[in-house]
Order: sequence, then C-alpha cells, then structure tokens
Amino acid sequence: MILTLDLGTTVTKAALWEPDGLVALAEVARSTDSPAPGVVEQSSSSWWDSVVGACAALGASRPDGLRSVEAVGCTGARQSFGLFGPDGSPVGPGILWADARATEEAARLAGAGDHDPLAAGLAPDAASVRAKLAWVAAHRPGELARSAWILAPRDLVAWRLTGEVATDVTLASLTGCYDGDGVVVAAVGEPVARRLPPVVPSDRVTGTVTAAAADRLGLRAGAPVVIGAGDRQCEVLGSGATDSVPMVSWGTTANVSLPVGARPTAVPGGVVVSRSATGGWQLEGGLSAAGSLLAWLGRLTGRDPGELADLAAGRPPGARGVTAVPWLGGARAPWWRPGAGAGFTGLADAHDAGDLARAVVEAVARDVQRCLEAMAGRTPPGPAVTGLALGGGASAPAWVAALTGVTGLPARHRRSGRAASAGAALLAARGTGRAWELDRMDPVTGTHGPDPAAVAAYVGLRPSHDRVAASLVDLGRPCA
Repeated sequence: MILTLDLGTTVTKAALWEPDGLVALAEVARSTDSPAPGVVEQSSSSWWDSVVGACAALGASRPDGLRSVEAVGCTGARQSFGLFGPDGSPVGPGILWADARATEEAARLAGAGDHDPLAAGLAPDAASVRAKLAWVAAHRPGELARSAWILAPRDLVAWRLTGEVATDVTLASLTGCYDGDGVVVAAVGEPVARRLPPVVPSDRVTGTVTAAAADRLGLRAGAPVVIGAGDRQCEVLGSGATDSVPMVSWGTTANVSLPVGARPTAVPGGVVVSRSATGGWQLEGGLSAAGSLLAWLGRLTGRDPGELADLAAGRPPGARGVTAVPWLGGARAPWWRPGAGAGFTGLADAHDAGDLARAVVEAVARDVQRCLEAMAGRTPPGPAVTGLALGGGASAPAWVAALTGVTGLPARHRRSGRAASAGAALLAARGTGRAWELDRMDPVTGTHGPDPAAVAAYVGLRPSHDRVAASLVDLGRPCA
C-alpha cells in the first residue's frame, strides 16, 4: 500500500493506492486570503494541518489502511512558498503562485537582464518566485532574517514527515532560483540562497516517517518517504502523456504539459520549460484561471460552481454569443500580460449564468489551443499532437466538450481521475523498488472524441475570439 499526499492550491488530498488501483481518497479544503489586489496568501500552518485532517478522514474510512502503508509519495502545487524557522514553525503567511505583488521587483529583474534560466526568454513577471522573494527581502526583511528555510507546501510536508529538508528538481526548476541541474544561481543573493533547500531527484527517498509523524497521522513509523514531483509533472506521469499526447488539466487553473525528453534548443515565446519527474524536460503552458473563474462567477451569481458547470453543459458552442477572456489575476500562458483582467463581451439581457459559465470554459479551452500551437513551434520540432491526456476535469462534460471541440482532438481519461496522485504513487513505487505499471494501476477507461459539428462551429468562431482577446489583453485593469 502506498499513501500519496497531494498539496493542491486549495485542496489537500490523501489517497491509498495498491498495484491494482486507487483504494481510498480523502480531501480537505484550505482557505486562501486576498487582502489586497494582487495579494494571494494562505496560512502556511494549514499545509501540515490539512494533511493531518485528510489522513484522519482516510483512516476513518479505511481503519486498516494507514497502518498498512509501506511508502509515502508527495506532490503539490509549484511556485508557492513560505518562510519557516529552524523548528518548522511558520514565519509569516505562505505566498501562493497566483500572488502578483512583486511588480516593481520583476521589472528590476527584467531590466537587469536577470531572467529565469528556464523561462525560454520570458522576462520575470510579478508571479515569479524570484521576484516575490525579492519583494519579501525588501518589505519583510525581519521575516526573512528570522527564517531558516524557504519551502513549498510539499517540501514542508516532507520535512514534517521525515525531519529532512529537501526539494526536488521539478519544483526547483520553476522558481528561477536554480539552474536546470538544481544548482542555486548566484543572482538570488546570499540571504535567499542559504535558505533554499537542497535539490534531489523526484524518485528519491529523503527519509522515513518519524515516530512523531506516525503518531499524528496514524502511520507506521519507519515507512520510506519519496519526495515526489510537482503536481503537473505528476499529472504527466499519471495521465500517461507523451510527446504526441500532451497532458491537459482543469483544476483551480488549467495547464498544458508536453513531455519532450531532451531540452529543446529553441522554444517560442509564451511557453515555459521545466524539468520532468523522470529526468527529462517538459514544455508548459500554465493558465491563470479555470475552476477559480467558475468559483468567482458562482460567488457573484449565488450558484455553486458545480451547478454552473452543469448549466454550461446545456449551452451550445459559442455560448449564445457571449465571449469571455479568462484572465482572473492576469493573463498567463501564452500571453504573459500581468495587467490583463478577465471579462465578457456580447452580453444581452437574454443571457444568464449558464451562458457566462459556457463562455468561461470555452475561453480556457481557447488558451489551451494557443499554448498547443506555441509548443508546436519548438526546435527541434516534435511529432504532431494526435490527442490529449486528461490530468483533471474528465468529470466535467462542459469542459471536455469545449476542449475537444476547440482543439479538434480526442481526449482520454483514466479510471481514477486523479492523475497527480497516480503520478506520485508511481514515483513512490519507483523510489522504493516496486515495479508498478500505470495501465494496471489506473487504466484508460474512456476517450472523448470531438463532435464534428462543434469542431466546425468553433473553427468559425475562432477569428471573433482572437479579435476579442487581442483587444482586451493590453487593456489593463485597475490596481486598487
């Protein structure tokens, strides 16, 4: 039995896996605070507390399960971090990937030519970890001085499990603080550099479950803990993505990840390069919002996001004339315009919440399409994309219909629908010498072919959506 711990942006998941599949799953939600425009924080103590809660729920449903765990695998959101003292106590709030307060620091880094070594020529933006750490150094120097470590949520949990501090190469590759081999770059400066964790391979056993952690979580002390990889890299593994079938995931945000093996010699603008969990590379398009935009719309309309998704499924391609741009918190891939805002056009008094929800999922699918087109321009070129592997979102009919209709590509899903956790389980198995196979553990159970009529409709709608997006992406939004 393998236990996986997945620290997402807003939900922590604990799952039990056997070689034949998912045995049990428990989830605990975490709250996020946005006390000012561009500020996105979370209580960093909630990261470990949510693991405790998820394991308690898992133990309640499977009393014998946790004591049978032979290894633990970890994964989690990238580009979020907190400051911690030498005993693991939080020093200030956690700063999440979506936080964009470091505008001035990013501009200074860009002006100095101090780019992320893996960002494919993209200038640092306000969401860059390196820029946010520069903001912390300038605005919260006392917190930095009191801290011993700068850790992602997953890294903190692995530390609390084992007493050993580490990160893996996938998380390191998206901070701008390390080069492609996990070596700290000199440009981050000594105060930050000496607080960054050492980097290990994603399938490395970094320690064993301590007696204190075992008692808190209901585990067996001494079980090995594999550090694991970032959530998107684990989704690539757990979805079975290839260089012709990239992973596309719908969650708090959406992501397109294409494993490429060797690092490309040239990557088009808008695409980020990161390390994969298996020693290679992957091209990524990380969007700014997906489920979070439906949740925002739900707060405005007084409807549950699940209800909105159901309403969206009943609307035709084109959302009865409503066009959306999904840039809540700024336009990320492939645009990289931090000042852009979300919006809707074409509204009339006949439109309702279902039309807006349909426009949201179509807008996210359009940016996925643009990311795929950008990735196709890499050097050396790769094989043509023939399909999509769903890392998340297979249970949302409106999303799957929009994604396959807009891209014209079939999308396959696996039994569990939990690609990140499945990938973490595979890494934990590999790190502890177990020969687990994805197709046995989590087989493909369905393929969604694009509806020809929807494909034709979306081809006709593309010029209009492109005009709207191009017009709004540089329009900007107020900062206060």
